[in-house]
Amino acid sequence: MTLETTLLGVPLKNPVIMASGTFGFGEEYASFLDVSRLGGICSKGLTLYPREGNYGPRMWETPAGMLNSVGLQNPGVEHFIRHELPAMRKLGPAVIANLGGGTIEEYVEGARLLNSADIDMLELNISCPNVKEGGANFGLKPAIAVQVVSAVRKVFSGPILVKLSPNAENIVEMAKACRRAGADGISLINTLLGMAIDIEKRQPVFRNIVAGLSGPAVRPVALRMVYDVARAVDCPVVGLGGIATWQDAVEFLLAGASAIQVGTAVFQNPQAPLEIIDGIRTYMERHGFEHVSEIRLR
Repeated sequence: MTLETTLLGVPLKNPVIMASGTFGFGEEYASFLDVSRLGGICSKGLTLYPREGNYGPRMWETPAGMLNSVGLQNPGVEHFIRHELPAMRKLGPAVIANLGGGTIEEYVEGARLLNSADIDMLELNISCPNVKEGGANFGLKPAIAVQVVSAVRKVFSGPILVKLSPNAENIVEMAKACRRAGADGISLINTLLGMAIDIEKRQPVFRNIVAGLSGPAVRPVALRMVYDVARAVDCPVVGLGGIATWQDAVEFLLAGASAIQVGTAVFQNPQAPLEIIDGIRTYMERHGFEHVSEIRLR
């Protein structure tokens, strides 16, 4: 029996990947867990140029998760390649660079730089506001998302995983459109839009009013979307959204995911990814599965 698998042709020690925006560049968690045991690590969300992120409060705890409004604070693609990537490579897991942008041109130039970098795959974050279209999210309408994916496909020769927003008009049609435009795989879901109000100040907590909701609260929504998309596209699907235990992870694998990502859970329990890996192994032994791909609905 083995947990080893492949995703878009990239070998993984197991199907557990750390989600972008919750694990830094990996080294930050090296003192909390054995990072080398992970299947892969998605980098902090990158943009072509450095970003300072949003002003004001950036996180707000909710009853079953959290809201975040970090604003893609990051050092920029070139700094990542020169200073963060070498250390990521030494950690052992597969390296996935997560890329966002404010314009299609920024996506393309960022992807062009990453094309010659030592990464295993690119995760395209299309849940970013399009500054040329009044701030509308790239990932809401298939016609807009297709422009981003097809443009990046022309300059990036490695595997491309497109990360979908649950706020899309139709998640299945979005996945199909991205696949046709050149995506090798689909990851979902990104955060749901939420809001919090400070009742003493009588004003929204976040300067941008809305923020991204993650954690256990979104898991049933994420699971349903993964189930629907996995049956609609002819490519691997990576499931994420509220996964905190091995049971959660197995649900997503049963729903059709080829691999899963863990994010918000590590803020509460840094050992969660390793507990999930061990739990999947025990589950496979109990059911007589030889390979992760056998974990599917009857």
